[in-house]
Parts: sequence; C-alpha cells; structure tokens
Amino acid sequence: MAKEWAKSFYNSKAWQQCRDSYISERIAIDGGICEVCGSSQGSIVHHKKILTQSNISNPDITLKHSNLQYVCKECHDKFEGHGVGGEKTKPLFAFDKDGQPVSLREIDNPPL
Repeated sequence: MAKEWAKSFYNSKAWQQCRDSYISERIAIDGGICEVCGSSQGSIVHHKKILTQSNISNPDITLKHSNLQYVCKECHDKFEGHGVGGEKTKPLFAFDKDGQPVSLREIDNPPL
C-alpha cells in the first residue's frame, strides 16, 4: 500500500497514464511477462529507484519508463519494503495446470 505522502501521486492522471502506457509497451514486447522472473504474468508497475518524499515530485524518477519494471506480485513483494508489513510473504494462492486459482492458505488446506 502506498505511503500517505505518495497517495496523491499514485492517484494522479499523470501516473495512471504513464503506468498504462508502460504496461501497453511491455505487452507489445513480450506479452506482459514479469521482467524479473520471466515466467509469471506482470501485474504491478514497480519503480526501480524507490520513491521518497524528496523525489516524488521529480518526473525523471516517477514517470520515466527507464525507471519502471512490470513485475508479478511475488517478485514485487521480494523488493525491500514492498511486501506486506515490509517483509517477504508467502503467496495466498497459485494456479493449477488448467490456470485455475488454488488456495495456499493453511485455513483452506489444514495439515493432516
């Protein structure tokens, strides 16, 4: 989740247009595959240089495609400070061979 000081940027039309154009570019290049693992579908546009309060107003950092990556959630959560609570987390689901979601939560799959 975006930090309070970054919410107005992430809600801005400039960011939404930049994000959408980057996703379109990646889809045209390789179908939108994660730029980190190369095997999962991308779902998050990640800033390579972390946004801070001091650079959030710098379009060379926030809106340049050269500072962006299209990544899957699993890879995104591995970047420092990007997982839930700032820690690496286990995924809550996976996909079976037919592409159907399968829960990985213990509550749905209690130990035997």
